[in-house]
Amino acid sequence: MSVVLITGSAGLIGSEAVRFFSKLGMEVVGIDNDMRKLFFGEEASTDWNRQRLLTEISNYHHYDIDIRDYLKLKDIFKRFKKDLSLVIHTAAQPSHDWAASDPFTDFSVNANGTLNLLQATREYCQEATFIFTSTNKVYGDLPNYLPLVELEKRWEIASSHRYYPGISEDMSIDQSKHSLFGASKVAADILVQEYGRYFGMKTVSFRGGCLTGPNHSGTQLHGFLAYLMKCTMTGIPYTVFGYKGKQVRDNIHSSDLISAFYESYKNPGIAEVYNIGGGRESNCSMLEAIELCQEITGKELYYSLSEANRSGDHIWYISDLSKFKAKYPNWSITYDVPRILYEIYEQNTERWVAK
Repeated sequence: MSVVLITGSAGLIGSEAVRFFSKLGMEVVGIDNDMRKLFFGEEASTDWNRQRLLTEISNYHHYDIDIRDYLKLKDIFKRFKKDLSLVIHTAAQPSHDWAASDPFTDFSVNANGTLNLLQATREYCQEATFIFTSTNKVYGDLPNYLPLVELEKRWEIASSHRYYPGISEDMSIDQSKHSLFGASKVAADILVQEYGRYFGMKTVSFRGGCLTGPNHSGTQLHGFLAYLMKCTMTGIPYTVFGYKGKQVRDNIHSSDLISAFYESYKNPGIAEVYNIGGGRESNCSMLEAIELCQEITGKELYYSLSEANRSGDHIWYISDLSKFKAKYPNWSITYDVPRILYEIYEQNTERWVAK
């Protein structure tokens, strides 16, 4: 029996992984205690998704535990031991705004929780592949010092610049402003690499751009495209923070990310690091995303532009996917931003109704 353990299993990426690997015939062990509700309130709760997984997937087993509780984690790993061939760690405190309000919780979830999972993997299933959902925030605000050009609806970088295809893994993660969230994820990212190099474990950090899809419980502090579409559909006012609304993000659909995880699982390395996002194939500015949401819904979004940007926020970030594509040439982006937004709209018409 081959078993995959997935943390944050009721969230956007975790639930996509549950569905994908259960269809391969693997037993799926999910860990999720709905801390997203604690972080962002009732609207961000993932309980609806947990219930759906339990109803629809017979080979899914759910554990409502905190990844900071090492003894309870150990019990689960001890139960499955070497049957565990894959650990996918997506659970996190994901907002750099929220982290500043409670640095202890942010660090204990993101850094200590990751350490717990790595050590349990090392103790009970060291041959398993360990996949970590890292973030582009490990680069801090260094991307903001690139020579950016202001266009009508977006910031852009000159086509002659070496980072025009996207920011690659050679950018420094040192001596920049990360936000406390970025710092806790740097700690986790380095731990994942170190368990690979020091203990010879098959670990990989995927430094994600904006991760998105129709199962995202988006809120103002996290879940850019999903929350933007929700506001457009329901009439909730939206605030764009800084940069004239021209800040650019690349967006990767959860299914494209999970297919990247699968490629890595089939042919893992040791202490690997990849930037992963929509790249040049799937990116947009805030203003461009607002236009698309209005076009898809036929409704006007009530939004305001705040001059104050979020501390440490990126002006322009697009991932260079070439390193991952070079090792895994069968993988590619299948969703662009318009397709992502249309799917978010289509699959949430019953949940997000104007009041």
